[in-house]
Amino acid sequence: MDVIIEDLGLISNDFGSRSDACIGYVLFRLNLSGHLHLNTAQNEFMGEMDKIALLQFKISLNYSHSGNVDTKIGTWENGTDCCSWVGVTCHPISGRVIGIDVSSSGLFGAILSNNTLFHLSHLQSLNLASNFFLTFQLSSLFDGLVSLTRLNLSNSFLIGEVPSQISQLSKLESLDLSHNMWLTWKESSWKKFLQNATFLKELILDHVDMTLSSMSPLNLSTSLVSLSLESTSIQGNLKSNILCLPKLEQLHLSDNSYSLNGQHLPSLSCSGVSLSILDLSSNHFEGSIPASFSNLTYLTFLDLSHNIYLNGSIPSSLLTFPSLTFLDLGFNKFTGQIPNVFPQSNSFEKLDLSHNNIEGELPSTLSNLQRLIFLDLSKNKFSGQIPSSISNLQHLIHLDLSYNEFKGQIPSSLSNLQHLVILDLSENEFSGQIPSSISNLHNLTTLILAKNELRGQIPSSLLNLQHLIFLNLAYNRLEGPLPNKITGLPNLTDLHLNDNLLNGTIPVWCLSLPSLLELDLSDNRFTGHISAISSQFLKSLYLCNNKLQGNIPPSIFSLVNLTGLCLSSNNFSDLHNCSFFTDDNYKFPHLDRLYLSSMGLTEFPKLSGKVPMLAQLDLSNNKLNGTLPEWLQEMNSLLLLNLSQNMLIAPMNQLSRNSGLLILDLSFNLLTGGISSSICNVSSLLALILSHNKLTGAIPPCLANMKFLAVLDLQRNKLNGNLPSNFSMDSGLGVLNLNDNRLEGILPKSLSNCSHLEILNLGNNQIEDKFPHWLQTLPMLAVLVLRVNKFYGPIPSLEKNHGFSSLLIFDISSNYFSGPIPKTYLQNFQAMKNVIQYTLDELYMNQMLQEFVSVTTKAISVTFNKIPKNLVIIDLSRNKFEGAIPYVVGELRALKGLNFSHNRLGGLIPKSIGNLTNLESLDLSSNMFTGRIPIELANMNFLGVLNLSCNNLVGEIPQGKHLDTFSNDSYLGNSGLCGFPLSMKCNNTEQKSPSSNFLGKERFGFGWEPVVIGYGCGMLFGIGLGFLYCRKA
Repeated sequence: MDVIIEDLGLISNDFGSRSDACIGYVLFRLNLSGHLHLNTAQNEFMGEMDKIALLQFKISLNYSHSGNVDTKIGTWENGTDCCSWVGVTCHPISGRVIGIDVSSSGLFGAILSNNTLFHLSHLQSLNLASNFFLTFQLSSLFDGLVSLTRLNLSNSFLIGEVPSQISQLSKLESLDLSHNMWLTWKESSWKKFLQNATFLKELILDHVDMTLSSMSPLNLSTSLVSLSLESTSIQGNLKSNILCLPKLEQLHLSDNSYSLNGQHLPSLSCSGVSLSILDLSSNHFEGSIPASFSNLTYLTFLDLSHNIYLNGSIPSSLLTFPSLTFLDLGFNKFTGQIPNVFPQSNSFEKLDLSHNNIEGELPSTLSNLQRLIFLDLSKNKFSGQIPSSISNLQHLIHLDLSYNEFKGQIPSSLSNLQHLVILDLSENEFSGQIPSSISNLHNLTTLILAKNELRGQIPSSLLNLQHLIFLNLAYNRLEGPLPNKITGLPNLTDLHLNDNLLNGTIPVWCLSLPSLLELDLSDNRFTGHISAISSQFLKSLYLCNNKLQGNIPPSIFSLVNLTGLCLSSNNFSDLHNCSFFTDDNYKFPHLDRLYLSSMGLTEFPKLSGKVPMLAQLDLSNNKLNGTLPEWLQEMNSLLLLNLSQNMLIAPMNQLSRNSGLLILDLSFNLLTGGISSSICNVSSLLALILSHNKLTGAIPPCLANMKFLAVLDLQRNKLNGNLPSNFSMDSGLGVLNLNDNRLEGILPKSLSNCSHLEILNLGNNQIEDKFPHWLQTLPMLAVLVLRVNKFYGPIPSLEKNHGFSSLLIFDISSNYFSGPIPKTYLQNFQAMKNVIQYTLDELYMNQMLQEFVSVTTKAISVTFNKIPKNLVIIDLSRNKFEGAIPYVVGELRALKGLNFSHNRLGGLIPKSIGNLTNLESLDLSSNMFTGRIPIELANMNFLGVLNLSCNNLVGEIPQGKHLDTFSNDSYLGNSGLCGFPLSMKCNNTEQKSPSSNFLGKERFGFGWEPVVIGYGCGMLFGIGLGFLYCRKA
């Protein structure tokens, strides 16, 4: 066309007259015709060259012929116009190839530097995404495609570096190299590219390795509209100038916690921010949301979730943006209340504030979010009742209020949310009955009301819902029988009614739902026989801990899809005639969990070859005896084996072939002999529990070297000798319980290598050593029990400022320690200073891993199974400590038990003990305390046991509040005391001190008659305390 325009110019200049113009016109037409013919021929020739280049590009690669991929390239055939090929775009005039899209075409191979693809010099758009260019390095020859405006090589298995020549593609408007995790981009070429790409509007580099590049050059990209750098590990700080790029509308920077960890969100230096989409999730940002974020008024999407450390209150401005449809602040540490500022006119469709520490009642303006589709406020501290106005959220599809502190009844107004598909109110404090109106939510697929305080019967109408897939009503106090017949639940896959008070027989429909995959009816009061099971797709069947009777139905053994089966703790009869013991034909090819505990079994079931995938087997609390069957010793799939509470005498080397075992529990059996070192061949062991047997000999040293062993419980055996001295530096040991054996010698200092140790119980042995102050280096040590050994001498001061800071149980009673009570220890017991409200089921270790510790408190020996975290105790009793009680003891406000009895302590009882308002047991008996009983002790409202007997206390016993509830026994052996509850009345004269003879050495023969009590559910200590009295030895 340039030649034609030049010709027109010549004609205009050279031909002035009319006749000359005619001649000129003829010549012009001839010239034009020649040029047109030349251009057409040239275009046809070049178009043919483009076609040849495409065919050669096709030949250079392989491609899938399966129906699973879009085989665009399969339509490219010689003899046809390439402009008609699928995925090829040609210029409408020149016919040159300007666009190629062969994305998701199943292409695989390598694009080498001599590939004819690089001959397509007129290409403007190239999309090779989602193919398999294995080991394909991004060629520097891409710089020859200078006309490219769009380049998409995402998800193509590219490797190596982005070549510096990519900066020559200066016309690029869109570049997508995302999801090429082996592709790297260095700082120099990254910066040069951003300088030259002045037309760049879209840049997508998700999952490209940017660890060698920084964010600082991004301020050069003034043309950017959309920027995505998810999971790139790009370096540097996120600064205001990036958020303030003049045309930037979308910024995706999620999942860069490796490089952005610990940074604060930037305060914005601009007022007119154009951002509409901002995703900064999963970066571990910390601090609060800057007030300047109120400038982001054009936002439609804001995701700050999964930053973990973001805190402070939620800015009111975020809730008033007029166009914001998506707000996710979940998985952070936001506190305070939700600002009550939601405007009547808003665009909210999704609001997620889950997994924070937000408290208070739901704001009344929440009902203004009438476009809301998704609301998740789970895992917070919301309280109060669900307001009935929540029924205004007519478009809600997903409502999750689980794991909060909501109370009251479930409002029947929820039935107005007719579009609701998912409703989760679990882990709250809802009471009353399940409203039958919930059955009006005809679109429900998921209903979870577990772990509340719901009572009454399950509404039969609830079981008639047609679309319900997941129903969980577990851990409530629901009662009564289930309805005999239902008309719904055709699509139900999961039914969890466990841990309630349901009774009666299990109705037939429960076991015949056509889509059922998981059924859990355990821990109820069901009786009667189990009917035939016709839910053939069942994967999990839990019927344990009921009162079921009769035979185990044969139909169970036809459930070939089962992965979990629990029949424990029922009253089944004729067990040894069921298929487990008689049938050689059944098989559970997928079963990985089998629980047959507490069933009265006297022999092992025949499982050889029947359960090839079995990972967890519980045969505990039966009557199994003798040795282990051969099939059990050869089951390599086993991860957890619980044979506790039987009568086994199996030698310890029988299980050394189960190389994959993680947890082995043989406690409470009749095991004898030594612990074979062959058990160390099971190198994957996490927990080894051999307690309460008759094992003898030394502890194998190899147990101290097992890298993954987290729990070692050998208590209540007859083990002797020294402790192993070779605990390794990389030890993962968290619980070491050697209580009640015959161990002796000194403590090995290598125990300090066990940096993960939480529980150390060496009580009731014959260990003779000084106090192991070097254990102060263990940062997680929470329970230290050295009671009833031969430890001796004074306890030296601590060398570390934070030594023993995690201790919650400190029991060194019944030894020969002397000197003053170590003040520095009490000062360092930081965990005892913080009152944390743990629930009763929060333990130090996983509940499957039984740990035991015996502590003397309230003058009672109590054995705890599964130590609760709210048990905080100091027991220094029955030693030779002397001097005064350090005043700092009053700072240990989390203490529940304090026992300094049977020592030589003297002086006044410190008033600071009155600060221990959580204390439930205080024993200062059999010491030399003088003076009056501090009136401050009346502040301890939880005190269940008080023993001040056998001291030298005088004066009137303080009256009022909780002290009035104690009997004479609490004060015996203090002849100078008077007043209630003693029979001695007080007068105006000071009471005389007991004679010095009473304070002689013989008084250390005074002791307790112990009364053993159990650890009651919901109570820290039992209240059955025997008569306490002082008597001479």
